[in-house]
Amino acid sequence: MKLANILKKECIYANAEIKSKNDALKLIANIAKKSPVLSSIDEQVILKALQDREELGTTGFGNSIAIPHCRLESITDFVIGIVTAPAGFDFDSTDKKKVRLMVFIIAPANRSNEHVRLLSHISQALLTPGIIDEIVLQKTTDQIYQSFTGTSDVEVNAPEKAASKSLISIFVQDEDIFEPILEKIAGIESSSLVVLTSENASVYLSRIPLFASFWNNDKDEFSRMVIAIVDKGLVNETIRRIESIAGDLSGRSGVMVVVQEISYFAGELNAKM
Repeated sequence: MKLANILKKECIYANAEIKSKNDALKLIANIAKKSPVLSSIDEQVILKALQDREELGTTGFGNSIAIPHCRLESITDFVIGIVTAPAGFDFDSTDKKKVRLMVFIIAPANRSNEHVRLLSHISQALLTPGIIDEIVLQKTTDQIYQSFTGTSDVEVNAPEKAASKSLISIFVQDEDIFEPILEKIAGIESSSLVVLTSENASVYLSRIPLFASFWNNDKDEFSRMVIAIVDKGLVNETIRRIESIAGDLSGRSGVMVVVQEISYFAGELNAKM
């Protein structure tokens, strides 16, 4: 499925006047209810799900953008909508800036992997220089639809089993770039994406008397390992996304990427949200 096919014009609202975060969530619930997917769902159920998600942490991730989202057990398809609020309002965003653009997602509870990929694709699309002002300044539903769908034409599908898969292991020792890298590759269609907390070998070697003088482990060093199984055709795109954060890997310390061909592959790990 493409973003252009999931976003429905009946769920686009231009030039909203919003006073508070709760008012914004109420408006989203009202707009989302217009989708046939949610025709049998009470508006208050949608609102409660959105409010419960916000209690876990704000979906206002900065740069005047919020992506409110929630999951419902009783639906089978996604609902995506857009609300523009040119004057801005307080949404408890991470950077404390007023939100002017909201892209919301109401998702089926049993399709977490696609939900994660949608969040990643939308957040990356909205980082396009100038796109926020372009969308917010549009006056009509059609104009907003065209501006938003023009930022991305990607497919957001459930993983398909394929014979030609690669395993990508990403070792990150630089805490500052770990989350940006993870966010970038979360949008890659994969059969599995997991993060392991790891420790550098020095932690253990320093405990061996022979090597004790080489390392000082008074402070824990950051170390994470991200493992993704992707189609071979997506390996270069995955590396490109990593390098967009880490820079040229050939001259970079603190990050290492290993790609391996897979001779056998079965099963799938589900994302938990």
